[in-house]
Amino acid sequence: MHNLVIDIGNTNSKLAVFNHKELVHYQRLKELDELSLTSLIAKYQIQNAAVSTVNKDVGELSNFLSTRVKYIPFTTNIKAGIKNNYETPATLGLDRWAKVIAAHGLYPGESCLMIDAGTCITYDVLTADSQYFGGSISLGIKMRFEALNYYTGRLPLVNWDKEEAIPEGTNTNNAIKNGVLQGIINEIEGFITLENKKNKALKVIITGGDGDFLNKQLKNSIFATQISYDPYLVLKGLNEVITL
Repeated sequence: MHNLVIDIGNTNSKLAVFNHKELVHYQRLKELDELSLTSLIAKYQIQNAAVSTVNKDVGELSNFLSTRVKYIPFTTNIKAGIKNNYETPATLGLDRWAKVIAAHGLYPGESCLMIDAGTCITYDVLTADSQYFGGSISLGIKMRFEALNYYTGRLPLVNWDKEEAIPEGTNTNNAIKNGVLQGIINEIEGFITLENKKNKALKVIITGGDGDFLNKQLKNSIFATQISYDPYLVLKGLNEVITL
């Protein structure tokens, strides 16, 4: 059984095909088009599909998929064995809820902190007894660089290469890089410290477009044994809903 899952983010769309729970195809796209989707559905003989989006109407996409496969609308009303205590579930991002469902399926009976480093950085906690109370939303890396430039008179907009190390602040450009990047690392370590006090044997799962960079920075931290990097967490959550 092949499932098609699509995660539409603020910047890109991520698309994956799963054979049951095995990832067999993945691609990142600026725009989705019906011709490519039709080809993919035919190639893998897709039977089911689900979509998560942060800010776009998926009516046209859901109508397209519904005529070709079994389309499963993904909403925060899907419980998947989790008690959702979020006070405003209607405003809870679908990508955040998909990550919670993924963690529940991957690490049943364990407490998890999901850190998604994309346009924003989100922190979501699933307790060992499968309860979700919410989390935190912070500015992403690119947004922080842009904010420093936009809200000041003289600070430049810094170009950042994910492959470079965090520099010492020996000049203005490097001072901005150090402040933004080291500040985020300190923020993440602070959240992990806080959740470690609340949840025993906490698993920390990093995902998102900037997740690989953050994972590399944290490899030598005191939390290294707790941390895993999973770039497909949202997609796995969508697939989990299909396979329930």
